[in-house]
Amino acid sequence: MHKQTALIHDPKAAPMDINTMQPPVYHASTIIFDSTKALFNRHWTDRYDYSYGTHGTPTTYLLADQIARLEGGQHCLLTPSGLSAISLVNTALLTTGDEVWIPDNAYSPNLAHLQQLQSSYGISIKIYQPQDIDSFMPSKACKLLWLEAAGSITLEFPNLPAFIHKAHQHGAWVALDNTWGAAVAFCPFAIDTLAVDISVHALTKYPSGGGDVLMGSIVSHDNKLHQRLLQTHSVLGLSVSGDDCARIYRSLPSLQLRYQQQSATAQQLMHWLKNQPQFSQVLHPANPDSAGHDAWQKLCPSGLSSGLVSVVFDKRYRWADVCRFCDALRLFQLGFSWGGATSLVMLYDIKKIRSLPQTHLQGDYVVRFSVGLEHIDDLTADIAAALLVLNYDEKVAQP
Repeated sequence: MHKQTALIHDPKAAPMDINTMQPPVYHASTIIFDSTKALFNRHWTDRYDYSYGTHGTPTTYLLADQIARLEGGQHCLLTPSGLSAISLVNTALLTTGDEVWIPDNAYSPNLAHLQQLQSSYGISIKIYQPQDIDSFMPSKACKLLWLEAAGSITLEFPNLPAFIHKAHQHGAWVALDNTWGAAVAFCPFAIDTLAVDISVHALTKYPSGGGDVLMGSIVSHDNKLHQRLLQTHSVLGLSVSGDDCARIYRSLPSLQLRYQQQSATAQQLMHWLKNQPQFSQVLHPANPDSAGHDAWQKLCPSGLSSGLVSVVFDKRYRWADVCRFCDALRLFQLGFSWGGATSLVMLYDIKKIRSLPQTHLQGDYVVRFSVGLEHIDDLTADIAAALLVLNYDEKVAQP
């Protein structure tokens, strides 16, 4: 054999008498079959379909199985981002004439994708108030209900069991965006309290923990539902990097510890923010004054609540004031997402991102803090200093 050929057709195998802390990473687009029998006896519904890189490798299946266990489900599909996981669910389950319900506080790109499907395929989009079960009025055409707990930005916590029960009574699937809970605050497939059909998770956030990996997951319990999702996943060619899977897998052992720490710090911050006169409201499920506090207490008896806290600015402040406040922050970095070690901040004009009346909000401008792993005293000092740029007479409570 010539050297050039030998370099290509080497055994590709090293002695395997080794046990490492982290599993090996498989990189593959093409996967080699041992025989024609192995080639033709495989099927795309196999739990581990080693036929092409987009279907999976030991690295991707290892992470998928771990996420399924974490969420309490049986099956897991990995996608390139949280949004791609949401879009796959919509694409796989909805067709012409179907009705889908989405909360008014939902992650806005989800609504944008549904509107695309509405324009192209004629699905019907219905928007409901997440705190009002009576505003969810499914018809016979209802196929899918989306839930968020807590809701994006304003963090309302809905009565999940009530919505799930009503949707199932009308024969609809229930999909939960479980990114906030991260499968740590509560289990989405715990039959005694909550039984969703699908849990979507942006692994980009808490499971990654580093702000450097994009990935999403779709966990389900029913095999037929999983195969329907899997078929769409396959034909769309959605795949994830083995290296990215290894990064997230490496971070999972610390997930619960990080989540607990960020939850505790966020609740400390919540109490401090309530003493600042510049804010008319502090939005957080653990705050008794926030929408859905009772529902959160029932579903999350451990008291965990992620690292997100939002504030509503008093009506006397203008949008320019809110922008100056955010620009003055130093530890809270201006950026989307959450779940990493670095604290983040983002600002919103609620009038521009909500379609239904928000009567429970005492103002239009909301700032969302994502607490990282910094010390609470440093975070409150950062906010206290930034509030001084508003140039009003109110004294900022000291940390």
